Amino acid sequence: MSVTNTSGGKPQKKNAQMATIEENGPSTHAREKLQRLLNKNMRIRMTDGRTLVGLFLCTDRDCNIILGSAQEFLKSKDTFSQGEPRVLGLAMIPGHHVVSIEAEADILDDTQAFGVNH
Repeated sequence: MSVTNTSGGKPQKKNAQMATIEENGPSTHAREKLQRLLNKNMRIRMTDGRTLVGLFLCTDRDCNIILGSAQEFLKSKDTFSQGEPRVLGLAMIPGHHVVSIEAEADILDDTQAFGVNH
């Protein structure tokens, strides 16, 4: 339970119901799901047709994503060949360029892919 100070110097307890909502809200489930994906391989498709594959290291509230050991695959005219990857290393993908996100199937318990569509 959170405690806040008032101008009188005595701490006041926040509403117990509010504290319960903060601890068990929908954002807690989403945060746990993201934590399970940390350091797992992900494939991110971008608006310009490129695909980046790498380890999911972090994200922020703007949906920017950091991938480690990232490789870039360009969109090819032949849908069956991806071509040679370009090694990027550490890469930051702006959230507004993300079209879809896929994670390795063995790390997901209830879905085949962790999809985000903008």
